[in-house]
This record gives sequence, C-alpha cells and structure tokens, in this order.
Amino acid sequence: MWLKNNPIAVIFIAGISIFLFHLNVIPVTIMEARNFITSREMISDGHWLLTTMNDLPRYEKPPLPSWITAIFGFIFGLDNITGLRLPTMLMAIFLGYIGYIFSLKLLNNKIHALINALILLSSFYIIVITIEAPWDIYTHGFMLTGIYFLYDFFENSESKWKNSLLAAIFIGLSFMSKGPVSLYGLLLPFLLAYGFVFKFKGFGVNKKLIPTSAMVILASIIGIWWFLYVRLADPDAFLAITKKETANWSSYNVRPFYYYWSFFVQSGIWTIPALISLIYPYLKNRVIDKKLYRFTFLWTIFSVILLSIIPEKKARYLVPVLIPLALNTGFYIEYIIRSFKSSLSQKEKIPVYFHFGLIGLIGIAFPVVTYFILKDGLSGFWGYYVLSSIVLFTIGVLLFVQLKKKQLFSCFLLTIAFVVAIKSMALPLSGAMDKNSHYKSISNLNTTMLEEGIATYCFGEIAPEMIWDYGTAIPVLKGEEEIIIPEGEKFAVLVIPVEENEFKRIFDPEYSLTLKTVYDLNYNADPGTKGHKNRLISNLYIVQKR
Repeated sequence: MWLKNNPIAVIFIAGISIFLFHLNVIPVTIMEARNFITSREMISDGHWLLTTMNDLPRYEKPPLPSWITAIFGFIFGLDNITGLRLPTMLMAIFLGYIGYIFSLKLLNNKIHALINALILLSSFYIIVITIEAPWDIYTHGFMLTGIYFLYDFFENSESKWKNSLLAAIFIGLSFMSKGPVSLYGLLLPFLLAYGFVFKFKGFGVNKKLIPTSAMVILASIIGIWWFLYVRLADPDAFLAITKKETANWSSYNVRPFYYYWSFFVQSGIWTIPALISLIYPYLKNRVIDKKLYRFTFLWTIFSVILLSIIPEKKARYLVPVLIPLALNTGFYIEYIIRSFKSSLSQKEKIPVYFHFGLIGLIGIAFPVVTYFILKDGLSGFWGYYVLSSIVLFTIGVLLFVQLKKKQLFSCFLLTIAFVVAIKSMALPLSGAMDKNSHYKSISNLNTTMLEEGIATYCFGEIAPEMIWDYGTAIPVLKGEEEIIIPEGEKFAVLVIPVEENEFKRIFDPEYSLTLKTVYDLNYNADPGTKGHKNRLISNLYIVQKR
C-alpha cells in the first residue's frame, strides 16, 4: 500500500492540506496582530533588536518569530496576510515531521510513527494555535526538535557532540521564541518521564559530561542573549515589563488547579481515543511496548501537572501537552488497528464504533446542517458548499463501510481526510456566516487624515487588531503614567469606549469634540449580540481648540 510505504510523503501531503489552504480567510487575531505589528515595525522603523508594538517597547516576548515573519513580509509584502501566515503554517508541518522521526526513533515502526504524526497534525488546538498565537508553534516545534536530539544524546554514545550541539541550538531557539514556556511545559516533563522510565541508564555521565556542559552553555547563550541585550540597552522599560509579566503569573486569568483536567478535549477529533489512551491500567498490557507507553503517559501527565501549578491558565497554554498526548494516543490507535479483528472484546469495540461512527454521522449530516445554518449567506459560496458537502458526505459513508469491514487503518486515514476536508474545503464557508452590519475597517483612515493635514492619535490602549488594520503606529496620548496633549489647533483622536468619559473630561473644557465615525472590527457579531467585543471599537473624534 503506497500510504504505508511512503509515510513522510503522507505527512507532508496531510500537513500541506491542513495548513496551507485559505490562509487569508480568517480575520487577523489579537496575538497575530501583535506579532505582525512588531514585524512591520522591524522593517519600516528598523526595530529589529529593541522590538516595538505601536512604537512602544514590546519586550514581553522574544523576537525570533517576529524576525521570521518580517523576512516573509519583506518577500511577500507587509499587507499580504497569506505571506505573513505562511511561516507559522510551515512550522506546524515541521512539527508533524519531527513528531514522525522522533516516534520512529522511539518505536522503530514506520506505521506507528505515521499514526502519531497524523494525530499530532490533526489535533484541534495544534491547528488553532497557528492562528491564535503564532509564537507557541515556534517554541514547541523547536523544543520537540531539541528533545529529539537530546533523546538520541541520552541513548547513544555515537555522535554525542553532534546531538548535544543540535539539541542546544533548538532548545535555545525555543527559548528565543517564547522564553521558558516550552522549557517548562515540554522539556521538563520529558526529562522527568525519561528519568522515571529509563533512569538515564544510557547517559554515562563520565563520558558525556563535557558535551552536556557545552550543550547547557550553548543553549543558554542562544536563549538569553537578547534578554541581556535589552536589559542593558533599555533597562527601565525592560524592568517595568518584566515586573508586569511576573505579576500576571499569579494575578491574571487565575484558574483553579483542576482547570486543565479536561485537557484531552483539546485534541478535538481525537478526544475519545485520547481519553482511553490515558486509562493506564487498561492499556498497559495491550500496547506493543509497555515501557514506551509508560514514558509517553508520564510525559503527558507531568506536563499537565506542571502547567496546573501555575495560577495563570489559558486553553492555549495546553499546547505542549498535546505533543506527548498525540504519541500516547497513537498507542491506543495502533492497538485497535492491530487487534480489532482478532482480540478486541465487544465492550472494547463500543468506543471504537462510537468514535468513528460519530465522525461518519457528522460527515453525512454536513450538507443538510450546513445548508440550514448558512442558507441565507451562501451566495458566492455555493462552489465550496457543494464540494465540501460531496467530499464530507462521501467520507462519512466510507467510514461506515470500512467500519463494517473492520478496516480500522482505513477508518483512521478517513478521519485524517475528514480534517483535511474541513480545513481545505469547508473553511471558506465561514464567509457565509452573518456579517456585522456595523463593520468598518480603519485601513483608509491614515491616508485620509494625511490628505487633510490632520494628525491622528489614540487615547487609551487601542486593540492590536485596530493598529494592524490602520497600517502604521498611532501615537498614544494616554499611557500608563502620563497624558499628552498634542500641539496644534486641530487633530483626530481614536478613543476606545471604556476611555470615552476620561477623554471628554480632559479635552472638553478647551476643545470642541466632534464624533466623526465609529470603527468596528467585529467581523461576524453585531453590536449587542454575543461575541461582539467592545475592545474592537474605536470612536474617531475631531478635536479642535475653541
């Protein structure tokens, strides 16, 4: 079978199909906007080292992802969303490839390694994170690569210098992508799990002490040089930002310890298999390698526990857990593929039928359900609707056919095809959803005001999406510690709703305030409806001295 004989080709085909289509369909998100703005200001203002967002210091995150984005922006254009998103998507595909070669090194089984990689590529939050927070995919992709070489360094006495230096480089690059996030959420749990299961038996401290020291030193140099540079070049801003970020760990988005206990749900379409793979007493004697299963199980659990200790919690912080969870889920998928016809009991088959049957039902129901949801907005989208409906309906039917034939590997591949079809064919249908009738882009404001000879400012912390759409930095009148009154008789001010009373209190006595227009970047939600975000609104006032 071609698929089984060409696993790397399958991974890249799946990765390209999931990640490289319709990159301009989804509006720019808040985390993307921050990254894009920083990249834009690198190119337009030369802020490559002392990074900025809206011309203000932006030292919360290291600059490596912004550098990469800036290079692609320079090549494809800073207004080309597809070009700006491309490196993030390529990194996601690279993550799937590293997941495969790491699994192959662990298991020495191409089919099992392929299963692991495809689960990783098609996990819900791995896909979402490429849009929601571009930094994360870089830090975890680089770290998994570092772990791949680190594992080889631990296990083999040959190529110890090559493995130690490559591990150091990628661990350092991970740190340069989002600081210690992946070091804590992915590397530390790996080391704990490796110690519990393999006890570092192949490490050989006496033989590897010098390469280990070199690895730690090199990783540290690559990972922290930028932080040291900024600390010396702009100490006041660096310390203020560091203080604020540190305080957020214990005071911002604080959630209880058990907040992450439903972490397996973030794997999306693999929720049921992922949950069953975590039932260690059930699966430990059924997998092909009990020790490796214990390793991926502990790696997953340690990652969840360590992340749960930190008071600040968000769903996207669980992304590092999804990497060992994909490997752990692979053991269960491999087991049911291998044993479904021969040794699976009727009780064991129930969740298998439910999992694949549910996906099949969704595929079959997709044409009808989607039509009733989007029927009023399908004009201009009929091609995508018809194509996605035919493909998903066909996948749904085939799932039931293959399930009846007990061809579980085919069912697994059809599940990957289901994700591919949703992402590559059905995603554009999001454009058929109800639009915000008050939506108004701010992209032409800068040109208009320049033509009128009016300077534009913002009052309050304007949304990153608004700054990105505006096209350049907007001078801030109200900062954290001071309020600036512009010189001149007439100027324009963008005011976020929460700051409107304060704005009027300061300017109203001496200036006439005329509300010229309201910019609303909420794409699908009308004012007053669920999902409409006040932070994506800015009121444009023309301010003129009385």
